[in-house]
Amino acid sequence: MYTLITAAATAEAYRLKNALNKDDVILGDYIELPDILVRSGKVIALPNPKNSAYTHQVLALCLDKGISNVYALREEEKELLQNAKQLFGEYDIQIETADDKI
Repeated sequence: MYTLITAAATAEAYRLKNALNKDDVILGDYIELPDILVRSGKVIALPNPKNSAYTHQVLALCLDKGISNVYALREEEKELLQNAKQLFGEYDIQIETADDKI
């Protein structure tokens, strides 16, 4: 299973990835990313949290990619996913906090 870290366009995401020290980490962002990173598979495009279906889109993405842990780094993402923590938990997907990791 994989771990998803959002805000891939930030240094915080890379600090967290290094702190987790895992090989099965996927970085993602809804902000436009360099096409070469997306094509290489190192980073994935995420839905925009302003979209009313954001929570369900992230859940579908987690199920499709085999993601079992999500670290949301941007406040808007964090708030939406924390509010849906029970829904994600029903699919054995944990919404994590990065506060104690970096």
